[in-house]
Amino acid sequence: MALTTRRTFLLAISAFALASPLAAEGELSIHVVKDPGCPCCNAWIGYLRDNGFAVSFEERSIDDLAAFKRQQGIPDTLASCHTATIGRYTIEGHVPAADIRRLLAEAPDAIGLAVPGMPYGSPGMGPETERDAYDVILIGRDGTATVYSRYEAA
Repeated sequence: MALTTRRTFLLAISAFALASPLAAEGELSIHVVKDPGCPCCNAWIGYLRDNGFAVSFEERSIDDLAAFKRQQGIPDTLASCHTATIGRYTIEGHVPAADIRRLLAEAPDAIGLAVPGMPYGSPGMGPETERDAYDVILIGRDGTATVYSRYEAA
């Protein structure tokens, strides 16, 4: 195989891997956009990795992150500290891995999921054994916001 052909082949494989939501067998690729100074965002990234996700991330200023949220269709009332994309969906805040997997399996016509604010005990926000009650919200493409999952206080 000629060097240019081999290089073209390797570039094509790399591009496919980056574009594909599947990183490796059983592993899902998710991209997180976060504030550089937020430790709970890093904790959520670690939580996702521990739950079988291949995580990439980038840091943006507060203003650029807010603009990204709006671009992705996240209403201010449902905002949190970080925004992620996986496949055709946007994930806002400390959404549990099980809910992300359920979203991908059910594939609703939606923008994605959100956990508004930063509830204590949600993934990346302290121990689940001491969590506050919180809801995971499904954001519809029509602007609706409905409860997708409910987590009771522990």
